[in-house]
Amino acid sequence: MATDWKTVALTCGLICLCFVGIPIRIDKPSSQSSLSLFQSYIHKFNKSYNATEFEARFTKFQETLKFIEELNSNRPSNDSARYGLTEFSDMSKDEFLDRKLQKHLHRRLHHHRSHNSKNKVDDTTENHIKKRSVDGLPDLVDWRSKGVVGAVRNQKTCGACWAFSTVETIESMAAMKTGSVQVLSVQEIIDCAGNGNLGCNGGDTCSLLDWLVYNNVAIEPEKQYPLNWKTNACQLKGTQEGVRVASNYTCSYLVGREDALVALIANHGPVVVAVNALTWQHYLGGVVQFHCDGAPEHINHAVQIVGYDRTAAIPHYIVRNSWGTAFGDNGYLYLAMGNNMCGVGTEVASLDVIL
Repeated sequence: MATDWKTVALTCGLICLCFVGIPIRIDKPSSQSSLSLFQSYIHKFNKSYNATEFEARFTKFQETLKFIEELNSNRPSNDSARYGLTEFSDMSKDEFLDRKLQKHLHRRLHHHRSHNSKNKVDDTTENHIKKRSVDGLPDLVDWRSKGVVGAVRNQKTCGACWAFSTVETIESMAAMKTGSVQVLSVQEIIDCAGNGNLGCNGGDTCSLLDWLVYNNVAIEPEKQYPLNWKTNACQLKGTQEGVRVASNYTCSYLVGREDALVALIANHGPVVVAVNALTWQHYLGGVVQFHCDGAPEHINHAVQIVGYDRTAAIPHYIVRNSWGTAFGDNGYLYLAMGNNMCGVGTEVASLDVIL
């Protein structure tokens, strides 16, 4: 009887942990407790499976529980990243990579840019990094507090993180001039961007910027070209009204030069970065310090950095993701500064706009 009571208590405890959204710490969970937790997970995230899929998803879920325990095993402080069950926790790593990330993004980096844009990154006197001092920077910068960062978007199953993060940064830079954020059309970019970009099937921020500048493309307001999360035929016609990217944009490799990244954010504005987001599948909050490889060949996602905080116990970048507000901290994630965490310095894009 005592054993039954302990089993019930453990199961109830696990269910409570699931619903309050804090990391799950389980030592060798039994099949029964895992099943109870899985049933609660299905209810919480409104999942629906047929009998065959249920078995497959439950197997993946059990693997997820073990991986979450591993991720949470190294938390040197309460501010360190916390991992637990999310809407993606019934996916394998490979499935998550296929459905939410770009497994071949590293092949796109630098490959689709024109000769002119490559020279501009390295040599132009207008390069934002060269113009910005790294001395005397503030310890805390959060562009959200300046009213130039829009609401968190959700790319859903459309693999256009490259379009979302770039358009969001264009919005921010425009808002710095106008005083308010105008929501621009990500769908226009998904449908129309060339230069090797493939809509919901993937793309690269820097090849997009090159295409926008070379073709003098204006990004229309979203209300004129609404989002539908699919790759369609381009609907642009005639002379456009909207926001254009200035020709002095930069795309830079800043691994080992995060002081320059910090200077860009502080003195210029939000930036777009390419990252490895594979372990973000189970992220709940806190600062990512471990379990996030920064190797160029593992880059698979693009996000906007909207600030940093060097006053925090763990100095970090403030990252705006495009997986909806249910992800992380109301759609945001925090990356530890100084060690190329998740490959944050691999490709950094900074830009100005023409209104």
